[in-house]
Amino acid sequence: MRQIVLDTETTGLEPSQGHRIIEIGCVELEQRRLTGRHFHQYIKPERDIDVAAQEVHGISVAFLEDKPVFSLIADEFLAFVRGAELLIHNAGFDIGFLDAELARLGPAYGQMADYCQITDTLQMARRKHPGQRNSLDALCKRYEVDNSQRELHGALLDAEILADVYLLMTGGQTDLSLGSDEQENDTDHEQHPVRINREGVRLKVSKPSAQELEAHQQLLARIQKSSGQRCLWLSQEQQESLA
Repeated sequence: MRQIVLDTETTGLEPSQGHRIIEIGCVELEQRRLTGRHFHQYIKPERDIDVAAQEVHGISVAFLEDKPVFSLIADEFLAFVRGAELLIHNAGFDIGFLDAELARLGPAYGQMADYCQITDTLQMARRKHPGQRNSLDALCKRYEVDNSQRELHGALLDAEILADVYLLMTGGQTDLSLGSDEQENDTDHEQHPVRINREGVRLKVSKPSAQELEAHQQLLARIQKSSGQRCLWLSQEQQESLA
């Protein structure tokens, strides 16, 4: 299973108003592991950047002056993502811009959905955490993902952070160390869930209070009674004491 985590930075908010992509960042996952392969490109937008947008990502027109235009990097980008599942936070925004860029190249380029399956991780987060904030920063805090370097938005950094968040949010993430010869030759395909190895990140362990333990035992007793003495969460000794 090949997945590409993608993020973009733009000159503004609306491609319908002529705003353009100025940065694309992608990282690759295979079998829920970072492969070390990535695509990263700054792009000359051939227009001004909104002040509000520049305050978010810190990228100036002067910095982009010597960068290639989208048409020169389109084929390389599409080759990198072709056939993969794209994981994007608020996918409608990035896909809208990418489709607009492809449209400028002519109908032969089609749309991003012609090349990839598209998954919106924001929608996934909203289903998993209804009624809560589900921005990338909020999810980093919830899953204890280190985003301390994210003073400004950057497409590649945000893609790397989103990869960490996605693996934690979907559960059962596997070893995220980059692929090696030893891993490639390993014939044991069993996957072992682990935490992402980030300095200072630790799982929180919450111990139940005496009141919570008592409430739990009372619940098990009710289940034992209503199930005809077949509560699977009770030990044999506990079942006999409730008989």
